[in-house]
Amino acid sequence: MNDEPELADTQREHWQHTYTAHPGMYGEQPSAPAVHAADVFRSVDATDVLELGAGHGRDALYFAREGFTVQATDFSPVGLEQLRDAAREQGVDERVTTAMHDVREPLPLADASVDAVFAHMLLCMALSTKEIQALVGEVRRVLRPGGTFVYAVRHTGDTHYGSGTAHGDDIFEHGGFAVHFFPRHLVDALAEGWNLAEVHAFEEGELPRRLWRITQTRPR
Repeated sequence: MNDEPELADTQREHWQHTYTAHPGMYGEQPSAPAVHAADVFRSVDATDVLELGAGHGRDALYFAREGFTVQATDFSPVGLEQLRDAAREQGVDERVTTAMHDVREPLPLADASVDAVFAHMLLCMALSTKEIQALVGEVRRVLRPGGTFVYAVRHTGDTHYGSGTAHGDDIFEHGGFAVHFFPRHLVDALAEGWNLAEVHAFEEGELPRRLWRITQTRPR
């Protein structure tokens, strides 16, 4: 993609405006992948969770309410401000920290410093395949041996795949939102060197959107 930096910057501005215009746009209930992830994390005795692309925090707050310590990152300061306000209102602010971060850059965490990582719809944003691969490498770096990574992405079986404005690299834009639709071979490539536990197909929201929920662990 020749327009990767420009597209990513445009998407950042778009999300800023969206969170400002629609505070708490995804509601307060956690996503289905977050509910699943909490069960998985609990089953392996994880205590601290890093969420990538936390937005206004519905999933980060759920993890905190479930007793996890949460580090929430996003590239939108507006979304993170809404998350912090909600954490105080729900009485879980002592278990939640936030950091503004662009996932095209290295994660601001030490090696082997977290038990679990969660990302819902973050990996299928306007990121190139190369950037996604680098990000998953960073996730592996910050996870402790045996740590778990759960992420959910829209895939190439989705209704919107192949339509709208094409940006190359399986990225298509609809209504101002650009999505990198995942083919199965990309999921498998991202799991190389990991233990791939599950690729679960599910649907969410209107259309409906078609996604995969992937669970993989860093070998001990």
